[in-house]
Amino acid sequence: MYSALEAAVLAFHLLWIAWILLGWLFTRGRPVLTGIHIASLVWGVVAELGPWPCPLTILEQWLEGQSGTTAYHQGFLVHYLDKVIYPDLPEAVVGWVGAGVCAVILGVYGRRLHARF
Repeated sequence: MYSALEAAVLAFHLLWIAWILLGWLFTRGRPVLTGIHIASLVWGVVAELGPWPCPLTILEQWLEGQSGTTAYHQGFLVHYLDKVIYPDLPEAVVGWVGAGVCAVILGVYGRRLHARF
């Protein structure tokens, strides 16, 4: 039971990351989506560099604890989604790279805004 829920949360987390990375491709001329994406980017920077963990990460850890599984006993989807979302790199590197990517995308919005005026 927890394995399917765990996979669903990990899949949502992966979709959230894809939205953060690629949302700017879908926001031109859509002010509501632009606002949502900019708020998502700001949240991404705060989640990566701030002292607060991502709520999705907390939920994933709780589900793993409830199911009592480890990376080698989880289902295929959970195991591989976990590797995509949490690469085997130092936490600080992942945090700074993630925040940097968000900052670059925020720069895209700055450039769009500058081009309008």
